[in-house]
Amino acid sequence: MVSGPSTVTLLLAEWKGGDKSALDRLMPIVYAELRRMARRQMRQQRAGHTLQTTALLHEAYLRLAGGPHKELGNRAHFLGLAATAMRHILVDYARTRHREKRGGDFEPVPFDEGVIFTERAAELVALDDALNALTTLHPRIGRVVEMRYFGGLSVEETAEALEVSPDTVMRDWRTAKAWLHRELSRRPAPAR
Repeated sequence: MVSGPSTVTLLLAEWKGGDKSALDRLMPIVYAELRRMARRQMRQQRAGHTLQTTALLHEAYLRLAGGPHKELGNRAHFLGLAATAMRHILVDYARTRHREKRGGDFEPVPFDEGVIFTERAAELVALDDALNALTTLHPRIGRVVEMRYFGGLSVEETAEALEVSPDTVMRDWRTAKAWLHRELSRRPAPAR
């Protein structure tokens, strides 16, 4: 099977139309890109994170396979959806681990690692909360952050997915960074 852009677009249209097997045919074509996105996300996590790149990728696949998708138009749209799924998985994981640290299931962790993880989990949860607030106010700007930061998409790929110009993506990216910085600096430091 040829794996050019038209093949991806065709498979996405079939999947959007209800052909669940289209996703299975699509995955080998985009697997390397999805793995790169997952690896990038895991590099941003603390050392020794128990969620591995492959597990993140497979969980994202399961979430993509299980949900309705209205935004599927091309490869960039699909990668944007995958970035969203990975973001939600990591945030859900961080929320669960943070909740466990506050009295849920006990798992002994060396002191230094526990402090680092708590800070990183709290930072990820705070970023997610701020990004959700930004997305409520400015949906496109929130999607730019999701695609660029969580998905690792280039300016051009993000522009293609959102059907805007690269200049608009850069303007939204600058706005988002300033807005998120302001919001995150207002929040109290995570409790240790």
